[in-house]
Amino acid sequence: MLIRIVRMTFQPERTAEFLQIFRDSEALIRQQPGCRHVQLWQDADAPHVYCTYSHWDSAEALNAYRRSELFGRVWPATKALFAAPAQAFSVHPVDAASGLL
Repeated sequence: MLIRIVRMTFQPERTAEFLQIFRDSEALIRQQPGCRHVQLWQDADAPHVYCTYSHWDSAEALNAYRRSELFGRVWPATKALFAAPAQAFSVHPVDAASGLL
């Protein structure tokens, strides 16, 4: 499993637009092959900063989504609302007891 976290800082006056984009696309993202979970987080101290937290079967599944028509619509619309570049990273869960993925 691959976990993807994308931290996005929005122009404060444009957060409602982002939330509408997310509401309109959340279920469609969840339906993408290999997507197991999508969640939206809001920064506790900066209300115009959000993170998407998603689980994917693999990097290949995430990359297929990133090449999809859906992503091609959602990402440019979201990016237009940014106050700063997004920070994105992927991680794998680790069993701390064994040190294994």
